[in-house]
Order: sequence, then structure tokens, then C-alpha cells
Amino acid sequence: MQKNFVGAGIIAAIILLIAIVNVASWKQGTLFILGLLLGATLLYARFGFTSAFRRFVSVGNVQGIQAHLLMFVVSTTLFALILGTGFTFTGGAPSASVNPVGVSIIVGAFLFGIGMQLGNGCASGTLYNLGGGSSSMVLTLTFFIVGSVLGAYHAPFWMEDMPSFGSFSLAESTGLGYFGAWVVQLLIFAAIYGITIMIAKKKRPPMMKPLPTTTGWKKVIRGSWPLFAAAVILAVLNAITLTVKGSPWGITSAFALWGAKVIQFFGVDVASWGYFAGSKGEALTTTVLADSTSVMNFGILIGAFTAAAFQGTFKPKKIKPGVAWASILGGLLMGYGARLAFGCNIGAYFGGISSFSLHGWVWMLMAMIGTGAALLIRPLFGLSNPKSKDSFC
Repeated sequence: MQKNFVGAGIIAAIILLIAIVNVASWKQGTLFILGLLLGATLLYARFGFTSAFRRFVSVGNVQGIQAHLLMFVVSTTLFALILGTGFTFTGGAPSASVNPVGVSIIVGAFLFGIGMQLGNGCASGTLYNLGGGSSSMVLTLTFFIVGSVLGAYHAPFWMEDMPSFGSFSLAESTGLGYFGAWVVQLLIFAAIYGITIMIAKKKRPPMMKPLPTTTGWKKVIRGSWPLFAAAVILAVLNAITLTVKGSPWGITSAFALWGAKVIQFFGVDVASWGYFAGSKGEALTTTVLADSTSVMNFGILIGAFTAAAFQGTFKPKKIKPGVAWASILGGLLMGYGARLAFGCNIGAYFGGISSFSLHGWVWMLMAMIGTGAALLIRPLFGLSNPKSKDSFC
């Protein structure tokens, strides 16, 4: 255990919580606490979206995808109850993550799929790995923000000028309601799970490398958490986020906001951009502590940092040139792609499918295709791909 870092993480969390509550509200403070829990969960289980896609596409390892399925079973069930009843802790009706399906999400998710494989982390992965001490994630996050600003600037072209089929909700566009949509979606999950079993039997891929851990009660704060336990926890935390925030967990809109605030300071009139019309523009004039997505992101960073310190794994290393360039390009592609695709692996994939939205499934498909393309590009930067003859992947 890195006791000094543990203490620093706890103190930072307390100070920031007090600041958030004083400047904004207890609602924001609660979301910050949820961010802390999300960051710790992601770090303790090394819960991957990027690695799960890469292992599946490259060698047919289905462990990560199966963890996603369990996460979706739990989140879909909880979302159906929350959205069907309209329950929230803070008043007002909860809002599902349902967005249009068109050229923007097809292109955006494909670019994001490539970017997350080059940057070695998706949106959540970038944050928790950065908090956990991964040096390259400094570059990935920096250029994730740059790409997000570019994507926000071009958003009106992709959203308004490019063809779109509109939004489609399995619950609201079909007449099934949330109970009927829940049943149908569970059947889809069961079918996908059956397919993953067949793929695993056919390809017999190398298994995921076991994470170092310990025994007894120390495992909770110093060891590694089971992947499937983390899947359930993440689903529950996303559902709680929906009842507190009024919308599902998201990450990347904050990156666009942070970058916009920086260039606005230097005189760029970002308020005139179409992306920042309406409520998004209001965030440009207030503190980031009043932005729900931002405070959750801060929580993820500190939660992951503290968890890594408890494990004794916070050990930043030098960045190899190839990894540096891959991180820069990956961050740009993810940032730009996320703005086109109405979010990332969390906002569009996790939140979209949990909300019974077709755009979440389209995001998954296109990001998977992008992952396949990235497997051809990664070796150019000295990045390795899993191989069928590996002992672990």
C-alpha cells in the first residue's frame, strides 16, 4: 500500500466534495461520490471496453463481452424500472439516452473504435488508467479534449446536414413499453451469450491474464475484483446515476466543455457554435463544478488514483515514442468520434443499450468494426495484438 498516496487521494476527495457542495449543490456532490465509486470499481477490476473488443475481434476471447452482457442485463432491468415508473431522487422525469441513427453515429463510432485501440483506452479507460498512473493517458486525454472540441465545432454538419433515420426506442417506438422491451432485450442478450459460447468453443482463445490479488478482507481494498462482480456494480451505479442526475452516466461531453472553456479564454467565440446552443451553452458561463459530467469525471480520476494507491500500483513510467504517437492519434479520433456518435463507450454504448435505444447497438457494431481496422494499424506504432497461441491475452 502506498500510504502517502492513499492519504493524498482521500484528502483530495474530501476537499473537492466540500467545494462542489458549496459552489453547486449536494446533488453534484452525490454525483462526485458516484464518480469515486465508479473509478475505484473500474480500477480494481481493470474493467475494459477497449480490451474486451480487442480480445474478441483478434482471437475470439469472449470473457469481456460476456461481462458486458451481464452488466447490460442488470442495467436494462434497473433502467426499465426507473424509466417505466419515472422515479428519481431529485424530482423531474428521468431521461433515457435515445439518439438518432444516421451517418454521424456510423462514422463517429467507427472512428472511436479505431481511436480507443490506438489510445489503449476508451473514455472510461482513459480516466481510470490516468488516475491509476498510466503516463500515456496524459497524452490520450489531452488530445481526447482537442478532438472533442473539433467534433463540437463540426457537429452541426454531421447532425443536421448528413442523412439520419431518426431515433428509435425499443420501448417507446414499438408500443411494447418498458416491460415488453425489457423482455425482448433480455432475449437478445441471451442469444448473444449463446453465440459467444459457440465462438469460444470453436476458437479456443487464450484466457485473460489473472490480475494479481490477495486474500481475505484485504481483497476489497488491496486486491483485484472479479470482472463479473464489477459488471454488476457498474450497472447499479449507472442506474443510481440515472435517478440522481436524471440521465445516464456520460463522460465525453465534459471533455468538449473543458476544451471549449480553454479556447474561449483565449478569445474564441465558442458560444456561437451550434453545438453549444441551449443548455450546453449555459455551461460555458458557469464553473465546471456545476457540470454533472465533469464532477463525475473528477470522481473517477480520484477514485482510481486512490484504489491504485491502496493496491500499491500507482507507478507512472516513461512513454515510448510509438505509444506516444498512438495515444495522440487515438485521443483525437475518440474525441472527434464521440461528438459525432452522441457519446462514447459509456454514454452511447452503455447508456444507449441500457435505455433500449437502437443507436447503442449501432455504436457497438461500428466500434467493433473500427476495432478490426485498428488491429491492422496498431503494429505500425509498436503496439501488439493478442495472438491465438498466446498463453494469456
